[in-house]
Amino acid sequence: MSTRTKLIAGNWKMNLTSAEGAARVESFIQHAESKEDVDVVVCPPYLALPKLSEILKYSSVKLGAQDVFWLDSGAYTGNVSARQLYEFCVDYCIVGHSERRGRFGVMEVPESTVGYFGETDETINLKIQALFKYGINPIMCVGETLAEREAGKTDEVICAQLAAGLKGVHPAEMHLFVAAYEPVWAIGTGKVCDADEANRVCGMIRTWIAENIEVEAANDVRILYGGSVKPGNAAEIFGTSDIDGALVGGASLKPEDFSAIVSAA
Repeated sequence: MSTRTKLIAGNWKMNLTSAEGAARVESFIQHAESKEDVDVVVCPPYLALPKLSEILKYSSVKLGAQDVFWLDSGAYTGNVSARQLYEFCVDYCIVGHSERRGRFGVMEVPESTVGYFGETDETINLKIQALFKYGINPIMCVGETLAEREAGKTDEVICAQLAAGLKGVHPAEMHLFVAAYEPVWAIGTGKVCDADEANRVCGMIRTWIAENIEVEAANDVRILYGGSVKPGNAAEIFGTSDIDGALVGGASLKPEDFSAIVSAA
């Protein structure tokens, strides 16, 4: 039986104002505090970080960000650095989410604008190293599109993402690292990867880390599943051997649903 502490991270994406986010967290926080054996993180939009940092200051619920830039400062209009996140006691940060890569389960923007979402494996690697510098835990997302899965390339795609994203990372840094398997075809679509298959992929990720970085790091690293996680399917997902929690999207915006997912963990 794994001794890894379950981790539930809520990705609010581009939803809620600062005031709305504060209200959601305050209604959720009492329940989360009672679950000492589960780590809980909320990842609001940048503008809500200062307010939520104050609310969560004396809470066991941790604060996360949705992205980061890899340099501390400079002429990079519109970006936010790890140094700036550190100021607001951010403990976790999502990197490489498929939506940042321009890989959407449901396309809600014109296809001609996909180039705007220009995340690459190289920039993900730079961001991870920047977060390590400030002791912030990166949650690195990996996953395949439906076309890649149907072509039998799931493992190949994910291993390539891991190899590039973790290039140059030292085993001693891996205690901060979190992986999140998010099949692109399950994000925002209502489709969920079968629990056994999700567990197989998460186990494959763990094997890759053992073979390419360090066995001890592989045993300790937490690997999350993300993609239409809801109260109704959470228990089955968390009952597997290699899934250590979830990166939750839409359900994290509803305090009752998010609480139920934490309870299931």
